[in-house]
Amino acid sequence: MTPERMPYEQAIQQNFRMVKVGDAFGPTWWTCWFRVEVTIPKTWMGHEIHFLWESDGESLLWRNGEPVQGLTKMGEKTSYILTDKMKEGDPWSLTLYVETACNGLFGAGKGSMIAPPDNEKRFNVTRADMAVFHRDVYDLMMDMEILLGMAKCLGEGSQRSFQALYTANQMVNMCDPTDPGTFSTARSLASGIFRQRNGDSQHTIHAIGHCHIDSAWLWPFKETIRKCARSWSSAIQLMEKNPQFTFACSQAQQYEWVKRYYPSLYSRIKEYVRAGQFIPVGGTWVEMDGNLPSGESMVRQFLQGQNFFLQEFGKVCSEFWLPDTFGYSAQLPQIMRGCGIQRFLTQKLSWNLVNSFPHHTFFWKGIDGSRVLAHFPPGDSYGMEGRVEEVLKTMNNNKDKGRVNHSAFLYGFGDGGGGPTQIMLDRLERMKDTDGLPRVYFSTPDRFFSLLERDTGQLCTWVGELFLELHNGSYTTHAQIKKENRDCEQILHDVELLSSLALTRSESFQYPSAELQHLWRLLLLNQFHDVLPGSCIQQVVDDALTYYGEIRSSGSRLLNAAIWSLFGGELSSRDPSLPRNFLIFNTLSWERTEVVALPGANGAENLVLVTVPSMGYTQAPAPAPPPHAVRVVQEADGSVTLENGIIRAHLDSMGHLNSLVLVSSDRETVPRGVFGNQFVMFDDIPLYWDAWDVMDYHLETRKPVTKLDQALEVGIPGGLRGSVHFSLQLSNRSILTQEIVLDAASPYLQFHTEVDWYESHKFLKVEFPVWAQTTNATYEIQFGHIQRPTHYNTSWDWARFEVWAHRWMDLSEHGFGMALLNNSKYGASVRNNILSLSLLRAPKSPDANADMGHHQFTYAIMPHMGTFQDSGVIQAAYNLNYPLHVIPTGPVLYRPWSAFSVSSSAVVLETVKQLEGPEEWDGPGHPLPLCSPRPRRDCTPVP
Repeated sequence: MTPERMPYEQAIQQNFRMVKVGDAFGPTWWTCWFRVEVTIPKTWMGHEIHFLWESDGESLLWRNGEPVQGLTKMGEKTSYILTDKMKEGDPWSLTLYVETACNGLFGAGKGSMIAPPDNEKRFNVTRADMAVFHRDVYDLMMDMEILLGMAKCLGEGSQRSFQALYTANQMVNMCDPTDPGTFSTARSLASGIFRQRNGDSQHTIHAIGHCHIDSAWLWPFKETIRKCARSWSSAIQLMEKNPQFTFACSQAQQYEWVKRYYPSLYSRIKEYVRAGQFIPVGGTWVEMDGNLPSGESMVRQFLQGQNFFLQEFGKVCSEFWLPDTFGYSAQLPQIMRGCGIQRFLTQKLSWNLVNSFPHHTFFWKGIDGSRVLAHFPPGDSYGMEGRVEEVLKTMNNNKDKGRVNHSAFLYGFGDGGGGPTQIMLDRLERMKDTDGLPRVYFSTPDRFFSLLERDTGQLCTWVGELFLELHNGSYTTHAQIKKENRDCEQILHDVELLSSLALTRSESFQYPSAELQHLWRLLLLNQFHDVLPGSCIQQVVDDALTYYGEIRSSGSRLLNAAIWSLFGGELSSRDPSLPRNFLIFNTLSWERTEVVALPGANGAENLVLVTVPSMGYTQAPAPAPPPHAVRVVQEADGSVTLENGIIRAHLDSMGHLNSLVLVSSDRETVPRGVFGNQFVMFDDIPLYWDAWDVMDYHLETRKPVTKLDQALEVGIPGGLRGSVHFSLQLSNRSILTQEIVLDAASPYLQFHTEVDWYESHKFLKVEFPVWAQTTNATYEIQFGHIQRPTHYNTSWDWARFEVWAHRWMDLSEHGFGMALLNNSKYGASVRNNILSLSLLRAPKSPDANADMGHHQFTYAIMPHMGTFQDSGVIQAAYNLNYPLHVIPTGPVLYRPWSAFSVSSSAVVLETVKQLEGPEEWDGPGHPLPLCSPRPRRDCTPVP
């Protein structure tokens, strides 16, 4: 027993002790290695011999130093073929090793699958045996299963149903258990049914072996590595015995893990990739969340994934494979097409809570008009088992009958891994071309989509997002993970820009390609669809936070190295006695005018108002009064007014926003009789999927927060900045403290918020009513925005009571509106005229401590005239998320300089980085990834 995951070479050197079936081992997450000495009786000569192993944990069988098969009871893999036919010269004695993980296929939840792990659980081996396998009996049982499945599922109205039933009855009558000779005669009756073929018009099912392995979920990342070895070694073993078997497998990260930890298995995988049986699909680093990663992160998923597949297997993927994630951004079609992918497969929308999605094969159009061919397997599962009822459901459930005559059928145990079994293959083999059933074809994703592409003239088109009407609580769960994700996306953006610019200044500067790739891969791994959404156990959260910490620390070091190179070492840290000046660096592609805090003596801060060129820098000016100073006035009733010449806000003693006026137009934003910055608590008890879901009935439990902990007080009395602060008691244990800040020249009011959160099944939101009438609100998504209704006219509208957004959402009528910006939140909603931002949840499964503790985040409100585009809402949201960099320098003075600028405010220069990826990407059929412009070398800063 060991608490760590021990390599094979080290494990076999340990001291083993005798154990017997039934002995307990553990606890959870430990590993137990068994050495099994096998002696085959000589009387078994000529027989097929199996090794039988059953335990509560997941096991991997090692033979001759190689991982050969997973042994998992829940995955129906409990036997390993020692020999197909024992013959003279074969070894009668051999040594096997069984590596058993102290967790099940779905972790170790106590009482239910998604319960937090029982860390003290004990495990048992319940069977360790050898047996002669009677394949004739097995084949007879397989025949009977298919016949009985046909009899049951085809129904009383089907002639074939009665033919199958009558044949099965004849077989039972004919078989004599004491006379194996009768088995072949009985099987010939079944063959008579299976030999009756389909007509040319029959629906064709493309059976593709599959093994969805969550890169982390109810188990940690490290256990996923072993799940890959268990599942993929089993798949390779099936390929050796079944040349028709094909296996589609996604997630470049998992291939990289197997390459690193199981090199011999990886070599065998590459052999079967070349043979066309083991098929890399997806093109992404992991099967990421489809909503929350930024546009750049989504592009990097493809960049890292496709580059890996190209380098390892000589080709990129042609289909995006994302069967199990919680909705799909309307920007994905454009990103897919930009990365050389025109096909998309998923399944999760079959989980819709309210509305049944109307198609299984269709074109999906994104926000720019890009189209991809999309397919949802009509069996509504990516883990079929090859049964008659599943095959018939795939045919009958198809919502595009008449338009297409092909469907995908993904079979194999998934989520926790396992993959296909021989039984599944044998079932499908019997149904390949049997009258009464759809035609079953052992296929590949490319073969399947190629046939679909031959006849697409009648397919329907779905425009916009593919919204999953479930799991919408995952936009908010584990707020710290979501904040770290947003922050790390910003850090890597800034490091890449400054490193690219450093190349233009110093020929000796080395662009940190390898380190950036490593950091990006950590970030992309954490964007897996059960990590970034927060639907994972605490051990995964701890690992994810460790990875974010590495990105932060390494990113800071790389940023400092680039800055040092950019400015020739003229940093004040070289000689503290020299005059202290500051450069202000802007990493965004437009000019910014903002208040910046400069470090002063004894920890003090000096505020300055500075205008910084786009993607460039300027010298920090000396402190000076702004053209229009911020005024802060506190009334006798405790309320406060803050005004900066652009907006004027009035707050009551509880921090409620009673009035928000655009000074230039004197337009009031807050409707009469209500107020904004209203915190509300909801009861949040979903039906089943605790960390994932928030149900619509939670809206009936709305309770405004009314208990004041500390009344509104003035913090900074005005000038370049004005601020007030207060605190509220959310419950007996939870406290919210807020500083509301208005800066000179700022078009928005900021709310810096801290919460000590200790709740159970509660949901905290903040609301802002807007004096505007409109039927749609606008939400930022990756590289763009979409509109969603503010009403519940239809069931499709009602089902989107909780949605997701990135840095901003906006509610506007003609010529006027208000935007709600944020620096780390994703859950949102707009109903009627109320903007609502989801702040914190408190689920208890699968992580009992989810979101407990201290949180810091900022949101802001921005009233505006005109459209949100014309008024700069998009740029303001970026500004909130990408702070200006304050760089201390020596006595050298720098004049303002800009590396890049754009001529239109409608364009955002998202990323500047060094080109990466093989040259094969840069050509017909393999367009250059969207995120990889070549850095210019003609923009040297001039001191």
